[in-house]
Amino acid sequence: MPTLCALCRRRIPAEHIPDPQVVQEHHLWPERRAESPTVELCRPCHKQIHALFTNEELRETYHTVERLREADRLAEYLAWIRGTDKLDIDVQTSDHVRERR
Repeated sequence: MPTLCALCRRRIPAEHIPDPQVVQEHHLWPERRAESPTVELCRPCHKQIHALFTNEELRETYHTVERLREADRLAEYLAWIRGTDKLDIDVQTSDHVRERR
């Protein structure tokens, strides 16, 4: 049975599910894991979120999937990823995140 990524809404084919990292649990309140709700994301979406947003931004502003989908920083990425079947992508941490770590 395929799995749906909560962010990009792509279906992850069942044959990829045995890969333990193809679908990843994302904590909507980073650094507060014990009380954080979680969503299942495909590996590329999870990597992209953490490359574009600091944990503080995720916790304070982008703490729901709906808010993440509305984020300007993710718009181009989401338009692109929805049109591909890639489950591995190269991601570089943005200067925005790098400067705040």
